Amino acid sequence: MLMSMNRKHFFSASAGALAALGFGPGAPATAEALRSSGERRTDTSSAGPPDLVVLARRILTMDPASPMAEALAVKDGKFLAIGSRHDIQALVAGGRTQVIDVRDATVLPGFIDAHSHPSEAGLSYLKDVDTGLGSIARIVAAIRERASKTPKGDWIVGFMYDDTRLAEGRPVNRRDLDGATTDHPVALDHRGGHTSVYNSRAFTLAGITAATPDPVHGAYYRENGELTGRVAEAAREPLERMIPTSSTREERQRGVAVISGKMAAAGLTSVHQTGTSPADYVAYRDAYEAGELRFRAYLFARGASYDALSAAGVRSGYGDEFVRIGGAKFAADGSASERTMRMSTPYVGRPDDYGILTMTAEEVHAAVETAHRAGWQIGIHANGDTAISMVLDAYERVQRLWPRADARHRIEHCTLVNPELIRRIKAGGVIPTPFYTYAHYHGNKWGEYGAAKLEWMFAHRSFLEAGIPVGPASDFSPGPFEPLMALQSMVTRKDTEGRVWGPSQRITLDQALRVCTVNGAYASFDEKVKGSISVGKLADFVIMEKDPHDVDAEQLKEIRVRRTVLGGRTTYEA
Repeated sequence: MLMSMNRKHFFSASAGALAALGFGPGAPATAEALRSSGERRTDTSSAGPPDLVVLARRILTMDPASPMAEALAVKDGKFLAIGSRHDIQALVAGGRTQVIDVRDATVLPGFIDAHSHPSEAGLSYLKDVDTGLGSIARIVAAIRERASKTPKGDWIVGFMYDDTRLAEGRPVNRRDLDGATTDHPVALDHRGGHTSVYNSRAFTLAGITAATPDPVHGAYYRENGELTGRVAEAAREPLERMIPTSSTREERQRGVAVISGKMAAAGLTSVHQTGTSPADYVAYRDAYEAGELRFRAYLFARGASYDALSAAGVRSGYGDEFVRIGGAKFAADGSASERTMRMSTPYVGRPDDYGILTMTAEEVHAAVETAHRAGWQIGIHANGDTAISMVLDAYERVQRLWPRADARHRIEHCTLVNPELIRRIKAGGVIPTPFYTYAHYHGNKWGEYGAAKLEWMFAHRSFLEAGIPVGPASDFSPGPFEPLMALQSMVTRKDTEGRVWGPSQRITLDQALRVCTVNGAYASFDEKVKGSISVGKLADFVIMEKDPHDVDAEQLKEIRVRRTVLGGRTTYEA
């Protein structure tokens, strides 16, 4: 059971804007301060015996100075000592030290997910209809069942819908949803986050017909002159504005608690939420104060939260070891899994479809200039090679005009690359965060890109060979967040049906482990305090039933997590 953690107040920017986000006074920890705080953070001079000792078959530290050990000791939330069983047992002081002996298990650093959307998913689990059900029939039945309990006229929202994982072999359409209810408007949100399917009642309420023109940066899909129900990107806005989004502070806190529990059970100890509203910030703080937050959160500001924080003079790095402001988040194009990302060549079978941009080049330049000059780390969602090039143009411009050392600007997803884009990413010190479970989980979607493109999608090997510290990213809920599935996906590039997608981008298990730990820490300026089991670093680790090296690569996702530990305190135990 997670024990309550004493909270440090973690903001001291101007009170007005921050009060709206629920932040109190305190000493800020900027990104610059974190980069220079290695000596202070690695101080292990505390007197007295360790609080916790773990004895294991094997500890894979991810620290090149001492890559393997048998035991570790924790004091005050940090690693006090790492070494042999004999040496570490000598530190035990009777009942004052908790000893966990897992002779047959393997210990690894806590896994890090550098791109995810947990608070949104947590709230959906509480309020919406889970439609990740594997068939249209089951989805329709679930919506019909919710409709029977919902007042007529109220919206029904489904989440976790996936159009290529249905028994019927086709996507849900407007008529299917009409068969579930005509008394309620229905929105069926794709887990990718860029498209939705709506029923006829929803379109009628929004005044949208087959004759409605597609807006800039969006599309209404049609077949035989009729709306199919599928809507992409900006075209969803008039429909989404009609859906009540109110939720209580308590519900949001509970949503964070629910999803952080699920992620801790998978071995995650740090998560970057890329896109955070003011209410989300409050929910994370509330969950933390209640002892319900089971991972360290690095929260990217977007929209109203970015505007408020910027107005208050806040930038990346404010916060503490549990809840901290990350980068400024923007989005330049569509989705890989929903086949709307903007590319220089078209989709297979759709010769006129190059995908969708969601920002113009001018908008990207303006956003990057403002955030960069204000001291923010920046993360821009860009999947297709066209969008990636556009983002790199903006990053290169600001570094040329207003150079900033070690800015670590990021390209979120960075899906489809080429040698020239990789060269520019390396030269600019930019961090790509490609999807790490997608090759495995979303295999049914990759045929629309073609074999040649797949050799340059989720290009972990190419990034590593270029010396780029590629980050780990699930993009949950669009992709599964389980790190063991990520290892299997990056190592094998095989999907759930055994098909191989882009075999030239396979990496070794040791490389994949480094991506999910050390590189994840680097993506948030945390390499001095987490990412490896090293003396003085935060005591975040996971105990696995097996060493991943002892398991067939195609079975990595089956390894069980026995225990997840955050700062020396158990957040999950099987």
